Amino acid sequence: MKPVTVKDLAQRFSLEVLAGHSELHRPITKTKAHRPGLEFVGYFEYFPQAHVQLLGRKEITYLHSLSENERNLHIGNIVKYHPPCFVVTRDQEGLKYLTKYCEEEKIPLLRTASPTSKFQDLVDLYLSKSLAQEIAVHGVCVNVSGIGILLRGKSGVGKSETAHTLIRRGHRLVADDIVVLKKISPETLLGTHNGKTKEFLALRSIGLINVSRLYGRKAFQDETRIVLDIELTKWQEDALNNDLELEPCFTEYMDIKIPHIEIQLQPGRDVAGLVEAAANNWYLRQQGYRAAEEFMQRLQNDND
Repeated sequence: MKPVTVKDLAQRFSLEVLAGHSELHRPITKTKAHRPGLEFVGYFEYFPQAHVQLLGRKEITYLHSLSENERNLHIGNIVKYHPPCFVVTRDQEGLKYLTKYCEEEKIPLLRTASPTSKFQDLVDLYLSKSLAQEIAVHGVCVNVSGIGILLRGKSGVGKSETAHTLIRRGHRLVADDIVVLKKISPETLLGTHNGKTKEFLALRSIGLINVSRLYGRKAFQDETRIVLDIELTKWQEDALNNDLELEPCFTEYMDIKIPHIEIQLQPGRDVAGLVEAAANNWYLRQQGYRAAEEFMQRLQNDND
């Protein structure tokens, strides 16, 4: 997890800094922004003080309606908890009293022209990704027909070459060599690159290629949800399982179980085609369809 500061937030969303310029290094450690409505009327029992505090039209209109003494009391009660920052939406004005308290308590006060609900959604998404638990694994990450796949295997087994074939078939590269996995919810694993390898694919005997420059911007995407873990292994004559319905296997990353498939390699085998088949088969399973079940049903009907 990379640290996120108020300055990062301000730069990411082009926020105007109204107060607390010297405190933009403050860390943000919680993933969701909070609108302090109840706190302005004096209820602090469950105040999430470590969250970004978002002041929309309702909150600012309420503060404008108060007398000076009431306003000073309510704002003073909140700023003493020292949240990381306040963000005012819709370019609302008349904030001298709020600026004064933020300057005194050294709390950044920021402003955006965006509507409150839209901005809150964007901030929550940004913070959930930026503050997510993450690990780096060796492999290749691709998006095949909208399905995120992690390709793993020993060095030289053909991961990057398989990804290259998939790209030529219209699919997308996410990361090569080092894949950053982020846990953005108890069930959701996000795959992305580390920044340095963005758009690059390393092919043996060829070298580095930039897939966006070579095949167009549709050949790359920044991140994808990982739903399949495919391991490429060397062909073993006596180890291949030809059962109609393989027993489900899983790989676990940060307590999230991802369906695991092993594809054995052999000269002339269409590995990229098998990856496409695995992706499409996974999708059909999500829709409740299993080819083996239909096949067995047909056999049963023939025997009846």
